[in-house]
Amino acid sequence: PSGASFRRYHLEHHKFQGEEGVDVDLPTNWEGTVFTTPLRKALWMFLQPLFYSIRPLIISPKHISRLEVINIAACVAFDLAIVYLFGIEGLLYLICGTLLGMGIHPVAGHFIAEHYVMHEKQETYSYYGPLNWLTFSVGYHNEHHDFAFIAGKNLPRLRELAPEYYDNIPHYHSWVKVIYDYVMDPALSPFSRTKRVTMSHTAIEELRARGGLVK
Repeated sequence: PSGASFRRYHLEHHKFQGEEGVDVDLPTNWEGTVFTTPLRKALWMFLQPLFYSIRPLIISPKHISRLEVINIAACVAFDLAIVYLFGIEGLLYLICGTLLGMGIHPVAGHFIAEHYVMHEKQETYSYYGPLNWLTFSVGYHNEHHDFAFIAGKNLPRLRELAPEYYDNIPHYHSWVKVIYDYVMDPALSPFSRTKRVTMSHTAIEELRARGGLVK
């Protein structure tokens, strides 16, 4: 539903990973300050779709593009068709499914597993468990960041070709354990990310004025 917008922000995440004010994958200071206890962190994970969609509009707002207009129009038309055919219950089912699927759900563990620092001096992690079969190998995240233009289905093959680069660094085999560790470990919070400041305020503003890396 947000493919056009996601592309614009995700390209910047790759080029400027961890850059405060540019990489909108970084939680805000407010999130890191508020969601610190196990119960609050569990709530934060449940509300992940909300933060994931609203955070970019606060940190790095962009002018809406033609593709985004088409994307929104297609979503609205689809939702209206769902309401017409199945009633408001059908639309609520999709909304609740999105909240659950991106919140406290085994597959949603990838949101935490990818970049939350659970091992010192490493900021990106791969997952090599069976849920990759259902998620187009999204768990192969180190491989994805090293070679962003390789299709997801080919990332396991990349690991096979270069095991010396991936097999001997920390990685995961369970997204469920990642979620549990994140929620229960008092040392982990939304602040458990690698942040960097390599761009001047002027450079960030110029990037925003151009509409980002792509319009």
